[in-house]
Amino acid sequence: MNILMVTNTFTPHVGGVANSVRRFTEEFRGSGHRVLVVAPEFEGAPRTEQDVVRVPAVQNFNGSDFAVPVPVTRRVSEGLKVFLPQVVHSHHPFLLGDTALRVAASREVPVVFTHHTMYEKYTHYVPGDSPRLKRFVIDLTTGYCNLCDAVIAPSETVADLLLRRGVTVPVAVIPTGVDLKVFAGADGSAYRREAGIPESAFVVGHVGRLAPEKNMDFLAEAVAGFLARHPGGRFLLVGEGPSKERLLATFAGHGLSGRVHLGGVLQGRELASAYNAMNAFAFASLTETQGMVLTEAMAAGVPVVTLDAPGAREVVRDGVNGRLVPRPDVEAFREALRWVAELGPGERRRLAEGAGATVREFSMPRSAEKQLALYETLTGSRHAPREIDASPWTSARKLIGKEWEILRNIARAAGEAVRSETDDQISE
Repeated sequence: MNILMVTNTFTPHVGGVANSVRRFTEEFRGSGHRVLVVAPEFEGAPRTEQDVVRVPAVQNFNGSDFAVPVPVTRRVSEGLKVFLPQVVHSHHPFLLGDTALRVAASREVPVVFTHHTMYEKYTHYVPGDSPRLKRFVIDLTTGYCNLCDAVIAPSETVADLLLRRGVTVPVAVIPTGVDLKVFAGADGSAYRREAGIPESAFVVGHVGRLAPEKNMDFLAEAVAGFLARHPGGRFLLVGEGPSKERLLATFAGHGLSGRVHLGGVLQGRELASAYNAMNAFAFASLTETQGMVLTEAMAAGVPVVTLDAPGAREVVRDGVNGRLVPRPDVEAFREALRWVAELGPGERRRLAEGAGATVREFSMPRSAEKQLALYETLTGSRHAPREIDASPWTSARKLIGKEWEILRNIARAAGEAVRSETDDQISE
């Protein structure tokens, strides 16, 4: 099958969406399918890439580590001259997401959208953040979903939310899988030696983007409180982001700077070894659609301590593979970490076995198989892609129709946002 992936973020950028696109792409290619990726230019990207079309992008948008692509249809058109997609898969509702809709419409192929992100939780990166903007983002994303043939939700929680928001097209729950092969042979003891972490230390770890939407202030207070009561404890922090200095200041304020180990941005076997060096994985984000780092930690046999939130409650089974803290209470989170730290060897082994059993449900081949089945269902229920010599008028008419749908979706979302603010003013 020929699959066109359209995304606003891709390698070498490190993040959940980029990793998801990369993993599915590699799995599909390994199974004999051809995948063409349309993505922004990123600093450090290879000069030559097979089946990847890069478009110009504004780097580090508004102080974040995201790139905002500038859709250039000419580059995309050039890349599609010899690639006839049978399905278009969009990974964002904005910017290049519109390109995905236009390509699918002009070639009469289905378009699938994965709802990776709760976009309303990220509006603080945009000037003029407000409740009205959040409402606009929700309505615009919902409208985008309904312009597609199917939507993929990474978890049941997200699928239920999309249906409540008014998504009417089919919604399939397909999480991004874990590449279990990467974790085979990972050496946590070697990582500890290189990082200067005592072999006897109880290591609480965290992997992810260090940003406000990840609830880092809560996590820092909870882990710092745990370390203060456990002299042998250490904190291994893997990742970078705008909240890093604030987070480190919290530990410094508790006199714990010497017990925090910074791993930076890691990938592949080195990242797997860092996970393997942990005794417990701490996670406090309330904005996830899946929380891929949770299953990665479990692939290393590490129990997870996390808040009961979307993306976590589908993975963590309290007392079986970790602890699911029912409410965002710092003391309750510290207690859950203490519970894991004071388990005997047999009980820790039981948790590790529970984590291993869970992660097998989230293997990459299993997720890819589900996604391919969705593609095949959609392509089997539609007309085959048009021939190269099809009528230019037919193609142009469909393209104009899709442009109108896109504009109508934007106008509808803007109207809903304004109407919501007016209703709020009246109620006041």
